[in-house]
Amino acid sequence: MAGVDSTDDSLYPIAVLIDELRNEDVQIRLVSIKKLSTIALALGVEKTRSELIPFLTDTIYDEDEVLLALAEQLGQLTPLVGGPEYVHCLLPPLESLATVEETVVRDKAVESLRTIAALHSPADLENHFVPLVKRLSGGDWFTSRTSACGLFSVCYPRVSNSVKAELRQHFRNLCGDDTPMARRAAAGKLGEFAKAVELDILKSDLIPLFTALAQDEQDSVRLLAVEACVSIASLLQAEDTEQFVMPTLRQAAEDKSWRVRYMVADKFTELQKAVGPEITKTDLVPAFQGLLKDCEAEVRAASSHKVKEFCSNLSPDIRESVIMTNILPCVKDLVSDANQHVKSALASVIMGLSPILGKDNTIEHLLPLFLTQLKDECPEVRLNIISNLDCVNEVIGIKQLSQSLLPAIVELAEDTKWRVRLAIIEYMPLLAGQLGVEFFDEKLNSLCMTWLVDHVFAIRDAATLNLKKLVEKFGVDWAQQTVIPKVLQMSHDQNYLHRMTCLFCINLLAEAVGPEMTVKLMLPTILGMAGDNVANVRFNVAKTLQRLGPIFEQSLVQQQVKPALDKLKADADIDVQYYAVEALEDPCMLVAYGL
Repeated sequence: MAGVDSTDDSLYPIAVLIDELRNEDVQIRLVSIKKLSTIALALGVEKTRSELIPFLTDTIYDEDEVLLALAEQLGQLTPLVGGPEYVHCLLPPLESLATVEETVVRDKAVESLRTIAALHSPADLENHFVPLVKRLSGGDWFTSRTSACGLFSVCYPRVSNSVKAELRQHFRNLCGDDTPMARRAAAGKLGEFAKAVELDILKSDLIPLFTALAQDEQDSVRLLAVEACVSIASLLQAEDTEQFVMPTLRQAAEDKSWRVRYMVADKFTELQKAVGPEITKTDLVPAFQGLLKDCEAEVRAASSHKVKEFCSNLSPDIRESVIMTNILPCVKDLVSDANQHVKSALASVIMGLSPILGKDNTIEHLLPLFLTQLKDECPEVRLNIISNLDCVNEVIGIKQLSQSLLPAIVELAEDTKWRVRLAIIEYMPLLAGQLGVEFFDEKLNSLCMTWLVDHVFAIRDAATLNLKKLVEKFGVDWAQQTVIPKVLQMSHDQNYLHRMTCLFCINLLAEAVGPEMTVKLMLPTILGMAGDNVANVRFNVAKTLQRLGPIFEQSLVQQQVKPALDKLKADADIDVQYYAVEALEDPCMLVAYGL
């Protein structure tokens, strides 16, 4: 009787799991699946293999969310079924999950199968894993056949030659499958499988499959063959690449479907590295020109994104001549493209051509293009140019930059789109450091002060931080003469938002100029604003005193700061009272009081 009870106890976790998996609440079923490792641990390895795994295999029918969790958990159960020696017992439930309709579940099941494939011995691979791959690849439904495509590369290298031949035949069948979904999956995994097979097999078996898929009637299959092109080209010598890959690649670059051409453009720099400099010079340069002039905006945008990287990867001995002769004429056309996404894509990388082409070519050929883009009607184009000015400055120098582009930058500082103004502000400290204090005061100082009274808060907020960075760059004396008087003047502005901006500036400037200058120049203004007729200004005075109080001497806090806060504590407005009390009770302020 005791033996029976013991057996019942040992199977109790299974009974609980069964109950929870039959629960109507999907969340309870999901939590139960996520506890599989705990249940397996309680059962022990033998009962996990003999009871738990068969149960899971027989009862796979649930919400996709539960099946997804199960597929993930099964990939982690190897230690709990007895280690690599018994890992094959996890294959049946994962095989079932690899055939379900929901793609994410199948993908997760394949991911787990790929993980545990590495734990199989060569004998177990041939006895258990390869038969699973064969069953999936010969399944009635396309779902199982698509899943099979992801499993060939993980088992192929470690099986016997006869089994390798069988696997290649099954993969060949999938590449010619009647269902486009299966051919698409095979095309997507062709590059991965190419890396797993022997070089002579690649040439004799896989290249014909690659060529066939690249000519498939479905463009969704052809575009995935382009991805395989990168992997295959990287495995072959230059002469083999020219013979086996380039005819297909040339065809793809001129494909009737824009999606295929887009994929070529998107993978272009990877293809460039894979095929090497000679083929790049003879074949890829003309192909890239064609893509930059493509009739579809999406293709032009994708190839525009690659301009800088493509030019950087060119062989040094031909780089400048190819850019000036072949690429730059296309770039000049793209600068005035009708599609804003194309112009924006180009603007994000075009500045990177400056270091490649050098000072003279930049001044003569690129600066006019930058100027055109700075004046473009699309905010994102202007933004991308502004954000990358530093790499042009490194090449042509600040003097040339200021003469050619500064007027346009000043114009953008007053742009109607606030994000463009914000980008200019964020670039200003860097520009200021490059221009020097005299040039900055002459050209841009008034601009920085104008931003403090902008109608958009984000601009005013960024402008205060900008002032702090400028003071850190140009020094306290410059701040005392140029910035602080103008900031303090804002405390008398009729608009209360500008008076608040004055306080925000003081908060940040105090960190840059130090306590002595803060007390001497700015504290009287802060205390004077404690009597402002707008409550928002008064409670910001309390917040400013709380922030700056700890940097003041104790006697000053007791004589001037604390009385001002006491007065604000008795204010008629409840918000002002709150912030005054918070400032008075701040631990740092209590130390400053000497308490």
